[in-house]
Amino acid sequence: MPYTKTHRGAALATAAVATALLVTACQPGDGPKAAGSTSKAPSGVSSTAASGATASAPSKASGTAAPSAPAAGASSVVKTSGSPAKACTAGALKAAVYPAAHRPQGTGTGAVIAEFTNVSGQPCVLQGHPTVAGAGNGSPQHNVPLSVTRTGTASPVRLAPGGRSWAKLTFVQVQGEGDGYCVSGAKPVVYPTLVVGVPGAGAHQVALADGEFAECDNKVTVTAVSAVKPS
Repeated sequence: MPYTKTHRGAALATAAVATALLVTACQPGDGPKAAGSTSKAPSGVSSTAASGATASAPSKASGTAAPSAPAAGASSVVKTSGSPAKACTAGALKAAVYPAAHRPQGTGTGAVIAEFTNVSGQPCVLQGHPTVAGAGNGSPQHNVPLSVTRTGTASPVRLAPGGRSWAKLTFVQVQGEGDGYCVSGAKPVVYPTLVVGVPGAGAHQVALADGEFAECDNKVTVTAVSAVKPS
């Protein structure tokens, strides 16, 4: 009997240990399976959250920045193009003259186109009717002012860097052959150069590429400086 009790006690103890081990093995978070699952879950959540935050933050930032960048650019362009430009200075302009396509009948110069080019790096504004004087070569300060008749309305002309504007100068034409004559009875005058003044933008000495300025009565009709080239 003692032997039997001992045997039964040992058997019961063994069964209890086995049960305990079985129960322990089934507890969550303790086995290799559960550990793998636990480490995988945070890793998966963390990765998803990080990537979600990373993806959504730039996407949001880019979505916010995209409209604002063009808007700022548009504002900058509008501001630049709409900002008032200063009046052109003498140094900002290059002046030239050449015969007009449509000139009065006669043997004199008739009419020329005065062209003004903005040679500065900034936009500037021209406005008004040019003044005109006859002069010799290299002596613009020794000139004879011509009586100017103005035609057309003077409006501001905005010149971008490299932009051009024009005015037409029409003289009292010399008539006849050779030295010609003036209808008024005055003697025709010939000038090698002209000094063309632009209101607020200095006086510029100009010459024809071929020929001189022959005219009568020291009179000239001028159009206002324009963005449209006259003929």
